[in-house]
Amino acid sequence: MRLANKTAFITGGNSGIGLATARLFVAEGARVAITGRNQATLDAAARELGSNALAVTADATDIAATEQAIKQTVEKFGKLDVVFANAGIPGNTPIGGTTLASFESVIRTNITAVFFTVQAAVPHLNDGASIILNGSVISVLGNPGYSAYAASKAGVRAMARVMASELSPRGIRVNVVSPGAARTPIWKGAAPTAEAFAALDKRISRAIPLGRLGEAEEIARTVLFLASDDASNIQGAEIFVDGGSTGSPAGAPIYRG
Repeated sequence: MRLANKTAFITGGNSGIGLATARLFVAEGARVAITGRNQATLDAAARELGSNALAVTADATDIAATEQAIKQTVEKFGKLDVVFANAGIPGNTPIGGTTLASFESVIRTNITAVFFTVQAAVPHLNDGASIILNGSVISVLGNPGYSAYAASKAGVRAMARVMASELSPRGIRVNVVSPGAARTPIWKGAAPTAEAFAALDKRISRAIPLGRLGEAEEIARTVLFLASDDASNIQGAEIFVDGGSTGSPAGAPIYRG
């Protein structure tokens, strides 16, 4: 039980990586609060997670709502030991085809909201707590059409290092988990049907050295590691969970002939 008697707060915890992490945290003994925008999926997640979970409706970009969600969490479960700033959105922002509103929406959700989530949580953190921010391989891969998303996730990495410096005097660790392509609801816009997703899966998998998409649970296990005392001397780090996409891209099936 690596998180026994600890309290965790997860934004975007009603689906995908956030929900997989919440499940794992509860299984490891934590009390977990999750936030999200969709009431139906929040209610379903709360039922699944059980009595050691609290689900609060809050848009990550609504700073007051996030502050209130943290307040509710602390009132119910006590001070925080883990924060996973997971909530984020995709966004195609190609040069020549992007509005200011669409670009700023990605930045506001993926980096501004992350900063203010951490800022809201810090007064309620126990010394020695762990903060994990959700990054992405897109921050380094140069995918066409993803300027705002890539910039937001590169910003998350840079911001984590600053936060780590600021919070080290309290023994609070700040690290980044950066997923590669994984089976999560983030693909619904690009591949809305099972057939479309199967084609997308096949195409993307050829560019991943391990030859497959990741699973939300695999990323959740890395978040658990960073949240736990197993990572007690890891500070300001970024761990890629991407099947080798950033570390050894030349090993991908597409290059094997």
